[in-house]
Amino acid sequence: MTILLIEDEPLIARQLLKLVRQLEPGAIIDGPLASVQGICDYFTHNRTSGHPSPDLVISDIQLSDGVSFEAFRQIELSSPIIFTTAYDEYAIRAFKLNSLDYLLKPIDPEELKAALTKFHRWSLNGTIGFGNQFKLFLSQLTDQSPTPHYKRRFSGHHLRQIISIAQEQVAYFLRNELIYLYTNEGKKLVTDYKTLDELEELVDPARFFRASRQCLVYLDAIAGYRPHESQKLLVQLKSPNDKLELIVSKEKASAFRQWLEG
Repeated sequence: MTILLIEDEPLIARQLLKLVRQLEPGAIIDGPLASVQGICDYFTHNRTSGHPSPDLVISDIQLSDGVSFEAFRQIELSSPIIFTTAYDEYAIRAFKLNSLDYLLKPIDPEELKAALTKFHRWSLNGTIGFGNQFKLFLSQLTDQSPTPHYKRRFSGHHLRQIISIAQEQVAYFLRNELIYLYTNEGKKLVTDYKTLDELEELVDPARFFRASRQCLVYLDAIAGYRPHESQKLLVQLKSPNDKLELIVSKEKASAFRQWLEG
């Protein structure tokens, strides 16, 4: 049996890979794939090389360059899927159609085990199949424009756990050798991102601002700002993150004011 994993969060991808290996030690595991383009390339290579489609796909919904449905529409996927998601309006609709199962993040090992058991049970009964209803759903999706899809959840290490954080809980990201995520509650998590440049490309520019080379700040975490020396701006964050001295350069000051005012 071949299982394809699709997950763009590196920390969650490693956790998922470990869980699947424990629960399905005899399976061949492909991936994790992290993007719509990566999914299309994978299935194109399989088709041209004569490799069969995976027996099962475990797929996130929101990826780094769009939603996974975009790839499934292009490749006409016939394999059953277990969806994983933190929250996505597309996923809720898909779950009501013909997906095998869905798991909410962070993924619970027992729930994943139950989903895999369901796959094996359906497979033995000969009832597995992706179904025309899901294909119809893909064909009727209205969001087919090239509008960017930005990340709305982020994961990080905290007290030996991998925690999933909603965008609204983020105060700012700070680079200090590693990339740290600070929450509105003052909690500090270690992320798996290599650079702030990488992270900046994934977030909504209407909600996040690159205030400095070290800091990417979230709009709702800002309490206000005041003029600073040499036409710079000193940004004040809401408590308990108000101790951070966040200075916006003279060159970025005008763009910051415009961004903050919407």
